[in-house]
Amino acid sequence: MEFFEAINLTIGNFIFFCAVILLASFVRGFSGFGFSASSISLLTFILPPVEIVPIILLLEVIASFFMIPSIWDKINWKFVIYLLFGVTFGTPVGVKLLSILEPKLMHIVISITVISFALMLLKGYKNKKLNHNISKFFVGVVAGAANGFGTLAGLPIALYFLIIAIEPAVIRASIAALFFFTDSYALILTYLSGLLELSFLYRTLPLIFIVPLGVFMGTRLFKGSTKESYKKYVLYFLIIVSIFGLIKSVI
Repeated sequence: MEFFEAINLTIGNFIFFCAVILLASFVRGFSGFGFSASSISLLTFILPPVEIVPIILLLEVIASFFMIPSIWDKINWKFVIYLLFGVTFGTPVGVKLLSILEPKLMHIVISITVISFALMLLKGYKNKKLNHNISKFFVGVVAGAANGFGTLAGLPIALYFLIIAIEPAVIRASIAALFFFTDSYALILTYLSGLLELSFLYRTLPLIFIVPLGVFMGTRLFKGSTKESYKKYVLYFLIIVSIFGLIKSVI
């Protein structure tokens, strides 16, 4: 009972927390992204976002670490570097938008955009002409802005990779590598801002053992998937997350 008092959660809420992290880790292991989108939207039912985000950032870094053996030789570092520059530039823009615009409105715009492109991709749309450095930087800026006001960076980046028809293994590896750097940076900023409390550490420790299990399960599913099945799984996931975001924004 002392443990649950230390983490300030009931037994039921803690079990729910663990289940959500297992699901998010599974999604991350399979697709290379989606950890934040899967977990934050569900965990807000039991905790305020300010208490969730530091935990998710640390677990995102841990998830990337456990994915290294299966992604290292597939990472397209050129993609990662240009996107990283864009994300670095775009994140302050997103934070500024958060202070000016209504977050629910921005979530609605992003969700509708993601659903529209996902449906187009399911019908076979692709554009390899967008595979150039300017587009990579621009997508990084958009992803950084989305991350700044809603921790949704993975959605535009995943859509971009699918639009230019990159191989699934490269998509998965490059996104995971990118998030390792961006989340590590964000975690450092969170620590320097004084948002990391002792309860954060207590809540995170048990989850560290759950993340590799979910990543392992997701990686196994990815290795057994085809290019088309990976594309469909990712697109359906993006649509489901976006619909869920729309519902939360409207209610």
